Amino acid sequence: MGRDDWAVEDHLRGKPAGSVELYHRFVELVEACGPFTYAVAKTTITFKGSRRGFAGARPTTQGLAGYLDLERMVEDPRILRASPYTKRLFVHQFRIGDRGQLDDAFAGWVAEAYEVGQGGHLTR
Repeated sequence: MGRDDWAVEDHLRGKPAGSVELYHRFVELVEACGPFTYAVAKTTITFKGSRRGFAGARPTTQGLAGYLDLERMVEDPRILRASPYTKRLFVHQFRIGDRGQLDDAFAGWVAEAYEVGQGGHLTR
């Protein structure tokens, strides 16, 4: 049988130091937005606000892969694809290869996603 008790450390173990550093920087961007909780599964580490999950990330051999739930479509080379998730939300799959890609624009998207996690999309 498979494991049901995944932890953040399981996702970090054995990954390149640069990828782990990118993950920690991503966490810093989320922490700057406010309180959140983790929901860790085999496939990803989900970041949850008071209403719902709003982002996910996991270090890979090439960097950091993840997603952000936003109320709008964002086109950027870091975004691999964006698709409708609900009537109000779009899920954006991203891949980050170096720390410079976690810039102010990316931090802004994280902040927007955080507001989704707090239920902000339900009041607009």
